Amino acid sequence: MKFTLITGASSGIGLCYAEQFAEKGNNVIVVSNQRERNEEVAADIKQRFGVEAVALYSDLSQVDAAEQIYEWCKEHEYEVDTLVSNAGILQFGMFLNTKPSMAEFITNLHCVTPAKLCRLFGEDMRERGGGRILIMSSMTAWTPYITVSYYAATKAYLKSFAQSLWYEFRPHNITVTTVYPGAVDTPLYTLEEKHRKWLRAIGFMMRPEKMAKAGIRALDRRRRSTIPGLFTKVAVGACWLLPAHAILPVLKIPAIKRLLEKL
Repeated sequence: MKFTLITGASSGIGLCYAEQFAEKGNNVIVVSNQRERNEEVAADIKQRFGVEAVALYSDLSQVDAAEQIYEWCKEHEYEVDTLVSNAGILQFGMFLNTKPSMAEFITNLHCVTPAKLCRLFGEDMRERGGGRILIMSSMTAWTPYITVSYYAATKAYLKSFAQSLWYEFRPHNITVTTVYPGAVDTPLYTLEEKHRKWLRAIGFMMRPEKMAKAGIRALDRRRRSTIPGLFTKVAVGACWLLPAHAILPVLKIPAIKRLLEKL
């Protein structure tokens, strides 16, 4: 039985991906480190869309998470023809104020596990003569970002990694699409609803449903990448044009300095 496997599918963009793939008739595997929530989401999707939906608990920050997921799918004879690498975490704070353990945690979550999942399921896709992979990177992949140093660096890794896969997998009829979102209205941002509403109104923040729709549309069209949203496109363009050291004068602004001292 064919499935779309989605990491981080219990909330936010991942949940929207699971719902929208199911709406298109895809069976889905809901993967995250929220065991009970996974079961709730899978049951809801199965009832609403009439597809097969199964839940899989996995701590994707563990170095062997990908192998465990792959073996579980093999054991249950689930054929993953679409892989959505979406799970992630956004932590604000100056680098020296973060826990040293965060380096291993976020690197495993954003880099190691996605790379292994692509390697393991990618080989099966090659043997079957086709498949699809969707990788969630970020607009922060285009330039260094202070206060999210781990996040931006690991998303830059995904940018380069996914582009390499696009070239390597293309002869095997495996589509690799990378999404570069900006701010999305998900639980990653601890903001009050009035602030979320204002940010959505000015186009700074997108709804997760719209983001997922853009990602699936790009995947269906076999596009190599997509940058959803006008504001995000403008921001990425500015990051591409401006040198990284252009941020230095901004950091000298007294109000900015005071703000950064609190992070």
